[in-house]
Amino acid sequence: MRRFLIRWFINTVAIWAAVQLVPGIEFRGNWQGLAILALIFGIINALIGPILRFLTCPLLILTLGLFTLVINAILLALTSWVGQMLGFPFYIRDPLSALWGAIVISVVSIILSLFLREER
Repeated sequence: MRRFLIRWFINTVAIWAAVQLVPGIEFRGNWQGLAILALIFGIINALIGPILRFLTCPLLILTLGLFTLVINAILLALTSWVGQMLGFPFYIRDPLSALWGAIVISVVSIILSLFLREER
Protein backbone atom coordinates (compact mmCIF):
# COMPACT_ATOMS: atom_id res chain seq x y z
CA MET A 1 0.00 0.00 0.00
CA ARG A 2 2.84 2.37 0.86
CA ARG A 3 4.47 1.79 -2.53
CA PHE A 4 1.19 2.61 -4.27
CA LEU A 5 0.83 5.88 -2.33
CA ILE A 6 4.42 6.88 -3.14
CA ARG A 7 3.89 6.20 -6.87
CA TRP A 8 0.62 8.14 -6.75
CA PHE A 9 2.35 11.10 -5.11
CA ILE A 10 5.17 10.98 -7.67
CA ASN A 11 2.67 10.92 -10.56
CA THR A 12 0.79 13.86 -9.05
CA VAL A 13 3.93 15.97 -8.71
CA ALA A 14 5.14 14.95 -12.19
CA ILE A 15 1.85 15.93 -13.85
CA TRP A 16 1.84 19.20 -11.88
CA ALA A 17 5.38 19.90 -13.17
CA ALA A 18 4.28 19.19 -16.75
CA VAL A 19 1.34 21.57 -16.35
CA GLN A 20 3.70 24.27 -15.03
CA LEU A 21 6.51 23.79 -17.57
CA VAL A 22 4.83 22.86 -20.86
CA PRO A 23 2.82 25.71 -22.44
CA GLY A 24 0.44 23.37 -24.31
CA ILE A 25 -0.70 21.47 -21.20
CA GLU A 26 -3.33 23.05 -19.00
CA PHE A 27 -5.16 22.00 -15.85
CA ARG A 28 -7.84 24.19 -14.29
CA GLY A 29 -8.62 22.64 -10.99
CA ASN A 30 -7.47 22.09 -7.43
CA TRP A 31 -4.86 19.69 -6.10
CA GLN A 32 -7.48 17.04 -5.31
CA GLY A 33 -8.49 16.99 -8.96
CA LEU A 34 -4.84 16.73 -9.95
CA ALA A 35 -4.41 13.78 -7.57
CA ILE A 36 -7.41 12.01 -9.12
CA LEU A 37 -6.01 12.77 -12.57
CA ALA A 38 -2.69 11.23 -11.50
CA LEU A 39 -4.61 8.14 -10.37
CA ILE A 40 -6.29 7.97 -13.79
CA PHE A 41 -2.85 8.32 -15.44
CA GLY A 42 -1.49 5.49 -13.28
CA ILE A 43 -4.39 3.20 -14.13
CA ILE A 44 -4.12 3.93 -17.86
CA ASN A 45 -0.36 3.45 -17.69
CA ALA A 46 -0.77 0.12 -15.88
CA LEU A 47 -3.51 -1.25 -18.14
CA ILE A 48 -2.77 0.11 -21.61
CA GLY A 49 0.96 0.88 -21.33
CA PRO A 50 2.16 -2.76 -21.41
CA ILE A 51 -0.08 -3.53 -24.39
CA LEU A 52 1.32 -0.57 -26.36
CA ARG A 53 4.89 -1.51 -25.41
CA PHE A 54 4.32 -5.08 -26.53
CA LEU A 55 2.73 -4.04 -29.84
CA THR A 56 5.52 -1.56 -30.58
CA CYS A 57 8.38 -3.77 -29.39
CA PRO A 58 10.18 -3.69 -32.78
CA LEU A 59 10.09 0.15 -32.76
CA LEU A 60 11.35 0.21 -29.18
CA ILE A 61 14.29 -1.98 -30.14
CA LEU A 62 14.97 -0.04 -33.34
CA THR A 63 15.00 3.33 -31.54
CA LEU A 64 16.88 1.96 -28.51
CA GLY A 65 13.91 2.74 -26.27
CA LEU A 66 13.29 6.32 -27.35
CA PHE A 67 9.90 5.34 -28.76
CA THR A 68 8.87 4.95 -25.10
CA LEU A 69 8.49 8.74 -25.03
CA VAL A 70 5.96 8.54 -27.86
CA ILE A 71 4.06 5.82 -25.99
CA ASN A 72 4.08 7.97 -22.84
CA ALA A 73 2.79 10.92 -24.87
CA ILE A 74 -0.05 8.75 -26.18
CA LEU A 75 -0.87 7.63 -22.63
CA LEU A 76 -0.82 11.25 -21.44
CA ALA A 77 -3.15 12.29 -24.26
CA LEU A 78 -5.42 9.37 -23.40
CA THR A 79 -5.41 10.52 -19.76
CA SER A 80 -6.46 13.97 -20.93
CA TRP A 81 -9.32 12.51 -22.94
CA VAL A 82 -10.53 10.26 -20.10
CA GLY A 83 -10.13 13.10 -17.60
CA GLN A 84 -12.25 15.40 -19.73
CA MET A 85 -14.90 12.68 -20.06
CA LEU A 86 -15.00 12.47 -16.25
CA GLY A 87 -15.22 16.24 -15.86
CA PHE A 88 -11.59 17.12 -15.06
CA PRO A 89 -10.31 20.22 -16.89
CA PHE A 90 -7.04 18.72 -18.20
CA TYR A 91 -6.18 19.81 -21.74
CA ILE A 92 -3.33 19.01 -24.10
CA ARG A 93 -3.21 21.33 -27.10
CA ASP A 94 -1.27 19.19 -29.60
CA PRO A 95 0.87 16.05 -29.96
CA LEU A 96 4.09 18.01 -29.48
CA SER A 97 2.84 19.31 -26.15
CA ALA A 98 1.99 15.74 -25.16
CA LEU A 99 5.52 14.66 -26.10
CA TRP A 100 7.12 17.45 -24.06
CA GLY A 101 4.76 16.65 -21.19
CA ALA A 102 5.78 13.00 -21.35
CA ILE A 103 9.44 14.02 -21.21
CA VAL A 104 8.84 16.27 -18.18
CA ILE A 105 6.79 13.58 -16.42
CA SER A 106 9.47 10.96 -17.08
CA VAL A 107 12.31 13.15 -15.80
CA VAL A 108 10.42 14.28 -12.68
CA SER A 109 9.33 10.69 -11.96
CA ILE A 110 12.88 9.41 -12.24
CA ILE A 111 14.27 12.12 -9.96
CA LEU A 112 11.54 11.71 -7.33
CA SER A 113 11.82 7.92 -7.47
CA LEU A 114 15.50 8.20 -6.58
CA PHE A 115 14.67 10.21 -3.47
CA LEU A 116 11.49 8.43 -2.42
CA ARG A 117 12.37 4.82 -3.07
CA GLU A 118 11.42 2.34 -0.42
CA GLU A 119 14.11 0.54 1.55
CA ARG A 120 14.11 -3.22 1.02
